[in-house]
This record gives sequence, C-alpha cells and structure tokens, in this order.
Amino acid sequence: MAHAYPLAQNPLILQFHRLMDAFAKSDDERDFYLDRVEGFILFVDLDKGQEELDALEKELKEGKARFCLIPKMTFFETKKFMEGFINEKVYDIDTKEKLLDVIQSKEARDNFLEFIYDHLTELEKWQQYYLERSRIRIIEWLRTQDIRFVFEEDLELTKKVVEKLKENLFEVKVSKDMAAAREAVVAKSKTYYSSEALNPRPKRGRPPKQIQKVEIEPQLTADIYTKVPAAARPFLYLVDITSSTATFSAKYGTEAELIASLRGSSRAKIDTKLEALSQRLESLQQLSSKLRDTDDLALGQEEKFIKAVSKGFETPSSEIEESKVLEIAKGVLPKKRGRPAKGV
Repeated sequence: MAHAYPLAQNPLILQFHRLMDAFAKSDDERDFYLDRVEGFILFVDLDKGQEELDALEKELKEGKARFCLIPKMTFFETKKFMEGFINEKVYDIDTKEKLLDVIQSKEARDNFLEFIYDHLTELEKWQQYYLERSRIRIIEWLRTQDIRFVFEEDLELTKKVVEKLKENLFEVKVSKDMAAAREAVVAKSKTYYSSEALNPRPKRGRPPKQIQKVEIEPQLTADIYTKVPAAARPFLYLVDITSSTATFSAKYGTEAELIASLRGSSRAKIDTKLEALSQRLESLQQLSSKLRDTDDLALGQEEKFIKAVSKGFETPSSEIEESKVLEIAKGVLPKKRGRPAKGV
C-alpha cells in the first residue's frame, strides 16, 4: 500500500551548497538520499549502530517513492570535471600540460587539487568553474526527478520570511505576507526550468564598469523539518556548507580540512623544494662573490694608474696640512737670538 505523503504548498527550499557537497562525496562507499516531501538530505553513516542502520534500511525500502538516491560521482564524471577546466580555463601552456599529466596519474583527483592549491592564479578560476558546473549538474538531476525546488541561496527574501515558509510548508491557508512570499518562491522556481539554467550565457551589450567585487556569504536559515521519520533522524545531513567551504574533494568535509591535509601530505615535497632553493641560492652567492673578485682584480690596476697620475698633478692633503701648521708655528714661536753676522 502506497504511503499518502503531505503535499508541500510551495517549491522545496533546498541549500545548493549542501547538495553540491553531497554530490561530491557520494560514491561506492557512501549513500546520500534527498527527501521529496520536505527536501532534507540523509547520509547513510555506516559508523552508526546496527539497529539504527537496520531501521533506516527498512524506512528507505518502504519509502521508495519518497527518497531519491543522490547519483554517485563516477571516475568518468570526475575526470570530465577536471578536463573541462583544463581545456576551458587554463591558458598557460606549461601549466596545462602539467595538469593533463596529473589527471592521468593515480589518485588524479587528490593530485589535481594539490596542484591547483599550489597555483593561486588557477585556484580562483577552478572554484568558480566547479561552482558553475556543479550547479548545472544538480539542476539537471532535480529536473529529471520532477522535484519543484528553489535554492535558498538564490532567494531575495529575509531570513525570517524564509523560516516562516519552512514552518508553514504544508499549511494551505496562510497570511497575505506568506502568500506573497510563496508567489515569489514559485516565480523563482520557474527559472530553473528554462534553457538558460542549463546553458548560462554571458549577457550581451556593453560590459559594466569594473568595480571592486565584494563577496558576501548568504545568511542561511535554520533547518526546519516537521515530517522526518523517526528512523531517519539520526542520519540527517545538516552540515553548514557555503561557497568558501565547498570542495571538490571526496575525502574532506571542508576546504580547511583539505588544505590541512595537503600541507601534511606535501610536507616532504615542500622540504625538498626548500632545500633545492637554498642550494641554488648558495651557488648564486658563490658565483656572485667570484664575479666580484674578478671585477676587483680588473679594476685594481686601473685605479692604481689613476691614483698615480693624479698624484703628479695634485698636492697631497697631508703636505698641505703640514705647511699650514708650520706657518702658524712661525708666528707663535720666539725668534732665535745670536750674534749678528760679521760684516764682510
């Protein structure tokens, strides 16, 4: 017998960055599910107790129509992400060749991220590219699942209004303010079903004046779910993910964890690079000192010749000072007394 689930009165309000994180981490060892009724995400954490896992398994079987398994990030899709970025966004030929070699190696995903985080000029481009491609992938999947939705990050509503929408998701009769907010959500949800949602194009016309871009993280609302089955509650995936913490890594939850792991794994490489740089610096210093000595030998003969010539034309300063002292002494010292010279 099919379950009769309550009907949401407006499109589901989903957190895009949380979905993006679940898509990145979904693999052969980890299962994520999206709820069609309220829009919460479940993560099948195998570290939970066996009783809890059995209860969840039963709930998922009975609610096949309710829960959608989030697709796995396959090796092919992962490689497609990386190749697309390299071919579309990397312009330096040497960097492009190195990255193409990296993604052909073992553990290509981790090695790719390590390389990107060592090159800041490519890092910013990669983060933007990953965000845009993930958005297209998620929208496409949600459309195939016939889920009416909006991304909370895209809503231009106050935090208080969004939370009220979540609280009254299944209420048929609401206040005029809530009715107006629902209309805004419905209008926004239609944009995800346009052709431009899957093929975003730059706007035509004169580009706007370049102004300093100030990125402001969206103020996400609280998680409000009223129809979560008891067996599913221990598995709610409620991590706070924003654009600055989202990561392509399947191993680490946040960008901070990823960076910490890269520092630890590449410590030996960094030490080797520093040692090589110090050796090069030392050899350059030695070469510089040798060149300086050679220049001194070559210039030494010229300086001696110039000094010798200048001595012939100039009175040494020591002689000038000595003559001045003698003149002063003559004026001060008494004259010698003696017999007058005999007349001749």
